[in-house]
Amino acid sequence: MPLSEIYLPSPATERYMDLSLLFWGKQDCDPGHYWGPGLRDMYIVHYIHSGTGQFRLGELSYELHAGQGFLIIPGTLVYYKADESDPWTYSWVGLKGLHAKSLLQRAGLNPANPIFDATEQKDFFETVYEQFHQALDDLPGSGDLFSQSLLYQYMARLVACNKQPSAPAHAVNTKEAYINKAVAFIENSYSLPISVQDIANFVGLDRTYLSGLFKAQLGVSLQAFLLRFRMNRAVELLHHQELTIGDIARSVGYTDPFLFSKMFKRVIGSSPRASRDHINRATTT
Repeated sequence: MPLSEIYLPSPATERYMDLSLLFWGKQDCDPGHYWGPGLRDMYIVHYIHSGTGQFRLGELSYELHAGQGFLIIPGTLVYYKADESDPWTYSWVGLKGLHAKSLLQRAGLNPANPIFDATEQKDFFETVYEQFHQALDDLPGSGDLFSQSLLYQYMARLVACNKQPSAPAHAVNTKEAYINKAVAFIENSYSLPISVQDIANFVGLDRTYLSGLFKAQLGVSLQAFLLRFRMNRAVELLHHQELTIGDIARSVGYTDPFLFSKMFKRVIGSSPRASRDHINRATTT
């Protein structure tokens, strides 16, 4: 098959901040087909269905075959090439999120070991690409939810590929600890009229410094993260027909429903009422 890659729309990917599926794809590579050397800004997991090829990450080089896979790590120089006589077919998923790094480390995947052997999980990895497609085709109104559940299954299978019986949880560094503390505060307090300064005070950091950590680690400022979190929650609340737009606004920390509607449209791309109409149509078809 030629190159096939599916991207989820931005609102669907940004709704899940812990672990977010960005895209998936599959390709029958021509002999000698290669990518790189280059950098990517997200994690990408490749699984090899057939054939052989070479993968290089930094100074490390691997000759790989069917049943194995490799991880592309954000900001790390990579190069991979299909064999000239037995080119590989591979599928891949692109992902990001607060917990992406720790889950991949549970699978034993890191810059020093970007390779996995999926022989014992072959049945899953051979068919999951088609399952992602089926989710969007069969569940047009909620395919992103099913795809998200498949992503967690994907990660669980990766962890199962790790032959170390009790891989230790990675130590959370100080910057990650600050971000986790801020996110926990947002999760517990988003329905209150909290500000970025309130979050910084809770964490015990300067507001500008904390926002810089979010930008460096997650690609968005603290203000943008808080806004996106609230609007994602508002989208979920739109499914509850008994709630008015004003009710939803108050439930996500806004005392002014007009300001809420303005911010909702800026983030989601449509007004709360239009989004509710879209949800209603999707659930009745």
